[in-house]
Amino acid sequence: MQLDDAPQSDNVEDRRGMKRAGLAVGGGAGILLAILGLVFGLDTNKLAGPQGDGDDKGGQKGGKKGQPPADGYKEFASKVLGLTEEVWVEQFKTNGYGAYKKPKMVLFSEAVDTKGCGSAPSSVGPFYCPADDTVYLDPTFFTELEEKLGGSKGDFSQAYVIGHEVGHHVQNLPGYSARTDAKRKKPQENEYSIRLELQADYLAGVWAHHAEKKRKILEKGDIEEALKTARAIGDNRIQEKMRGKSHPESFNHGTDRQRYASFMNGFDTGDASKRKLMLYFDEDATPFDRTTGELRNRELFGK
Repeated sequence: MQLDDAPQSDNVEDRRGMKRAGLAVGGGAGILLAILGLVFGLDTNKLAGPQGDGDDKGGQKGGKKGQPPADGYKEFASKVLGLTEEVWVEQFKTNGYGAYKKPKMVLFSEAVDTKGCGSAPSSVGPFYCPADDTVYLDPTFFTELEEKLGGSKGDFSQAYVIGHEVGHHVQNLPGYSARTDAKRKKPQENEYSIRLELQADYLAGVWAHHAEKKRKILEKGDIEEALKTARAIGDNRIQEKMRGKSHPESFNHGTDRQRYASFMNGFDTGDASKRKLMLYFDEDATPFDRTTGELRNRELFGK
């Protein structure tokens, strides 16, 4: 991935090195929580610990402030986030969504307190908190992703994951996330979670399309890295690893095939129009097949 000319965001905070007692989970238990977060969905309303309020600074409570590692990761994350800002400011203007409110990103280690979504161990994986418009990421997740789930820890695979989480922010601004929230604890809860997650994969592809067009960021093998990860974190693939068999009735992120297809459709088209994004939530144009746990729409997923 070529980032020499990428703009660098000022919205990344590196809290790594700040110790927080009581939540970190490592080893096999850690990756199990990460898998559970991917399979069953990370509901940021149910994260452990105290909920943030107006006085909560979202810090890593209960420990001493240390120095973040001098590994260059903050610069990498800042450039990837900067590329998302550049693309989405332009796309919001082009497609009539209004002004784009830039999200923040927090890098952390072991565990983190959010401002409004509670607390989480790093083992839940990367997540977006809509209450504070922030993406939270422990970079060590990507080693687990590669070693335990069969994904890739290559730089563009990591950028794809960041693009997906920023995609959740993009969804939240025009109200797509609210459509899914309205289905919580109802029969269509998993279906709408799949719609939201696949749209976020699509938005990650749209971002990559425009970032490549403007900045020529991709190198040989980069797309393959992202697709390897998209396949690895499909509901069916993860459940087969955990249980030896997949159960479509419990899918809530999308199958490997549809996560792959969503990213590639976004990357191929770069289409962030309201018409295209609405297809993910149009039950008539894109019905849900409960027997397979997949959406049906040829424009989005092919045959």
